[in-house]
Amino acid sequence: MTLHLYGHPFSAYHQKVTTAFYEYELPFTLRMLNDGDDSVDKEFAELWPIRMMPLLVDEGRTVAESSVIIEYLGRYRGSHPALIPADADAALRVRFMDRFFDNYVMTPMQRIVFDFLRAPEQRDAVGVSEAKERLERSYRWLDAQLEKGGPWATGDNFSLADCAAAPSLFYADWVHPIPQELEHARAYRARLLARPSFARAVEEGRRFRSYFPPGAPDRD
Repeated sequence: MTLHLYGHPFSAYHQKVTTAFYEYELPFTLRMLNDGDDSVDKEFAELWPIRMMPLLVDEGRTVAESSVIIEYLGRYRGSHPALIPADADAALRVRFMDRFFDNYVMTPMQRIVFDFLRAPEQRDAVGVSEAKERLERSYRWLDAQLEKGGPWATGDNFSLADCAAAPSLFYADWVHPIPQELEHARAYRARLLARPSFARAVEEGRRFRSYFPPGAPDRD
């Protein structure tokens, strides 16, 4: 019974999901998109016409959206650890932080990255400036939250929220570095990079760094 994951190792949302796979120690078959195999891209488009990666296929059942895929893995395929707590209030906190990282770190980061794909005359300087301001606010809010708690996004246990945080902070710091004075946020990013599950996801995407539109820094 094979789990098939349609995605790409350099994609932030793909890395979010593969981090969960590695936390659960679940094997899967990668169906790599945008890799020159038109048949895989065609399969993906037929399974999910929206064409937003990643997509999980489990014995004919399709599951889209990274947060939903991770919750699905925990409910139907995972055992330990629990990336979403059983306690309802704790689970709400984890889900909130998951949305925080996706909406307020990942989204402005992608806005900056995608602007580099535009022709120079179509660049959106105002939009990029707004995205950087959003990242600054997010970094500072996150730093204050981390000062109060444990090593991970919602306390002592690695969770769905950290799966979201890892790739979003990884790439966001490339395009708009976390200020030096925000030591809690910077230390948290370093802990995420040292986590074996995310370190593996980062390593799988390393050979694609030359494709990063703004240019990947020589670090991490």
